[in-house]
Amino acid sequence: MKAYRVTGTAPFGSQRQEFSYDFAAEDADQATAKTYSIIGSRHRAKRRTITIADVSEIDPRTSTEPQILHAFREQIAAAGGRITEVKEEE
Repeated sequence: MKAYRVTGTAPFGSQRQEFSYDFAAEDADQATAKTYSIIGSRHRAKRRTITIADVSEIDPRTSTEPQILHAFREQIAAAGGRITEVKEEE
């Protein structure tokens, strides 16, 4: 299993918005299929209305998605912990 980040645009209600999802998948095609499935079930969007701009393999330590952190917990712990962007407090 590898970690993938899928980005693109989809209709959420009456407007199109950008999205980004992180998945644990065998390959990029499986991550793409999961994206279509999730957006279709949550927002009733058809596959032809969803535009996927990029599917890229990522380091699981950079994700904040709980499913990714759980799937790769041993690998993340062995590598010394998560790598996340430091956000400034507002």
